[in-house]
Amino acid sequence: MLSGMQPTKGGHLHIGNLEGALREWVRLQDAGEFEQYCFVADWHSLTTVSRDLMDIKEASINTTIDFLAAGIDPAKTAVFRQSDVKQHAELHLLLSMVTPVGWVERVPTYKEKRELVSENNEQVSYGLLGYPVLMTADILLYRAQAVPVGRDQAAHLEISREIARRFNRLTHVDVFPEPDAHISELTGELPGLDGRKMSKSYGNVIYLSMTEKETAKAINGAFTTPSKIHVTDPGVPEGCVVCKLRRVYDPEHYNTQWEECRHGQRGCGQSKKELTEIINASLAPIRARRNELLADKGYVEKVLAEGAERARETAEETLTLVRKALKL
Repeated sequence: MLSGMQPTKGGHLHIGNLEGALREWVRLQDAGEFEQYCFVADWHSLTTVSRDLMDIKEASINTTIDFLAAGIDPAKTAVFRQSDVKQHAELHLLLSMVTPVGWVERVPTYKEKRELVSENNEQVSYGLLGYPVLMTADILLYRAQAVPVGRDQAAHLEISREIARRFNRLTHVDVFPEPDAHISELTGELPGLDGRKMSKSYGNVIYLSMTEKETAKAINGAFTTPSKIHVTDPGVPEGCVVCKLRRVYDPEHYNTQWEECRHGQRGCGQSKKELTEIINASLAPIRARRNELLADKGYVEKVLAEGAERARETAEETLTLVRKALKL
């Protein structure tokens, strides 16, 4: 199983990443059903380099720290940087030779990023167009049987299946399995503090790296029910960010809070205070582990180096099969 995440500016992950992906990765890792590879997709960060050139090395370290703090265990999972395994680039090149241009142009990820670049009056790069092929190389390099994704991302995996089928058909060699999407139900459902999907680009997130006070400040500014001005005014928990987050972080007891909100028996201030306490308690072990890792970045680099070594072994095995199939 392959899982990965692209580092964004700063590299810090938020609770949307945690609940929508990381917790599921840890669960699958500990279940032991798959051989696990988990990588920081630093090359992918360059696809929009003309818009936002950041310190990718620093961001990659911070993303790795959050991986480890959330429970990714390097003794069970190969944790590595994409750029430390050069075989990703070679397979990307070879797969690009068998991938029709029309396939990459219709991928939702490409369309979304192309529109973002166009809004800034910039030119679409060759790397942005080839993003889906590099993503496919990331997956097929480990002959992954499954990739954990959210329901809203499952369609993005289809091009990897198509390219795997096309390569096998053209070479008459079954080198690649067709990876299945392992659906994580929550991804895409965690709301941001302003009511939109939680995203760093919207500035509506709660970072794993935040202090308890910073978390409280963020939640205090969260969107609730606009018409609920007084405690006794009825609320609409289905449309309230605080209520939705309470449902995620307090699944056994949130119903009471929802009904009190709905019937004007509690104020938004009380709900925000309680949510802050619940989220801070949930994140406390992760934050403690983050602080330990921040004090020992040498260990983090060691984890990445050892993970890359393990990944390169499997990657080279795959490329040997690919080169042979292409008669290189």
